[in-house]
Amino acid sequence: MTHSYYEASARERLAGLLDPASFHELLPPEERVTSPHLRQLDTPGAFDDGIVVGAGRLDGHAVLAAAQEGGFMGGAVGEVHGAKLTGLLERAVATRPEAVLLLIESGGVRLHEANAGLIAVSEIMRAVLAARNAGIPVLALIGGQYGCFGGMGIVARLCDRIIISEEGRLGLSGPEVIETTCGVEEFDSRDRALVWRTVGGKHRFLLGEVDVLVPDDVAAFRQAAVAQLTRRGGLDLDALKSEHAALGRRLDRFGDCPDAVDIWRALGIASAERLPLLDTADFLSAVAGRGD
Repeated sequence: MTHSYYEASARERLAGLLDPASFHELLPPEERVTSPHLRQLDTPGAFDDGIVVGAGRLDGHAVLAAAQEGGFMGGAVGEVHGAKLTGLLERAVATRPEAVLLLIESGGVRLHEANAGLIAVSEIMRAVLAARNAGIPVLALIGGQYGCFGGMGIVARLCDRIIISEEGRLGLSGPEVIETTCGVEEFDSRDRALVWRTVGGKHRFLLGEVDVLVPDDVAAFRQAAVAQLTRRGGLDLDALKSEHAALGRRLDRFGDCPDAVDIWRALGIASAERLPLLDTADFLSAVAGRGD
């Protein structure tokens, strides 16, 4: 019996991902560490400010973990929210867990907190790189209803490894933002098929922007996270140059493709238009060896 990662809350995801009864939450709701900005704006707050952070075990391995709650402001980052995540990453450098797990579900920065949220995201980015530089793998897990966009989209791409489901979405700007800025002719945010084939997990996997594609099942995310615990990405100048070169080749190869389906065809995938209809196992079989 599967347990949908997409439909689960932040605490449900952590409970299913980590070993039973192993999670110890830091700054739990009873501590009442809330955003001062929302209160000043007469905006409802949350006692955990929309993020759960703490320590636990994954298949017996000591880890630190954070899970953003999409049900509160779409997981948007504010000052306290960001400080909890930054603090967890800094704790990792001090306590040396075997990995940090970031269960990301966020539309980006909380508009109510503007500059404070932007600063918080920049601090999270720096803390992710500091943890990686200290030899601690940082894994991003993406599969929630609100996707992974804005500043948290950048944070995800700074991690060692990314695990995503087909239902997950990853990008810098969300579909609504693109439509508002460039017009519906450029991107129709109400076209769900267009949205998912452009920023969804399958497409990101084919472009090589994520490392593992899993079904929408908490147990599948757990299994993938266990497998990725000791795998690290490059964090040096050569790795950066290699990434830039790969992006350049992508522009040369796909720059004139108007739709994701055209990219899939350019990758040599037969019946590319059928990919959105395939379940995860059949999809992985159909595209084996065809990613960018």
